[in-house]
Amino acid sequence: MIGADAVAGWALGLAAPIIGSFLGVLVQRLPEGEAIVWSRSRCELCGTVLAPRDLVPLLGWLAARGRCRHCGVRLGWFYPGIEIAAVLVALAALAIDDMPRAGLDCVFGWGLLALGWIDLRCWLLPDALTLPLLAIGIAEAAAYEPDSLLDRMLGVALGYLLLRLIAILYRVLRGQEGLGGGDAKLLAATGAWVGAGALPQVILGAAVAGLAAAAAMQLAGRRLHARSALPFGPFLGLAAWLVWLWQGW
Repeated sequence: MIGADAVAGWALGLAAPIIGSFLGVLVQRLPEGEAIVWSRSRCELCGTVLAPRDLVPLLGWLAARGRCRHCGVRLGWFYPGIEIAAVLVALAALAIDDMPRAGLDCVFGWGLLALGWIDLRCWLLPDALTLPLLAIGIAEAAAYEPDSLLDRMLGVALGYLLLRLIAILYRVLRGQEGLGGGDAKLLAATGAWVGAGALPQVILGAAVAGLAAAAAMQLAGRRLHARSALPFGPFLGLAAWLVWLWQGW
């Protein structure tokens, strides 16, 4: 007989591409202030409303061969890419943790995935995603790990204040913005999940990931200079999720 946890795990895996498709809508529409739930998906070139068969995660894109059925324009890899990323988050969570913690892994990972992708596209970390992620982290601690609640709340405060202080110092010393307020709020949300004691590991991991990305860009032929900038959100999100997974392992 299949246990309840196994059924929940299968359900989580099957839901992952659907969640990924929804995250794609968030990434596309939230920065533009567009309706997320009530607006129909359309081809960006010809404006044709997509049929239900075109909205089936991954399979719809493959069936249409990556093109709009009406005008034939290439649809790009954005939606299948974020759907695959959401599936990978679920697979990693289920490989590392049992249910129900694997579900929490996915909630945190999917939220960070959307935030990181938006930051890459728009240099923006919307409050509409960071603040609910913060609230969920505190609620999870209160419900499942009440002994860690104080550490989590301290992580929120320290995470925000630390990056705000770094941003102020950078602006004073360099005369330009180095970190935005969204980065500080994202680290605060991270503190709500991993606690104050894990924030140094998160910051170190994000810095190492950022340096590795910069080195890879240099090797690929992209010239970087003293005023070159990279969005910090994707690296912060990756480090935060890995630290969270490591805490539960």
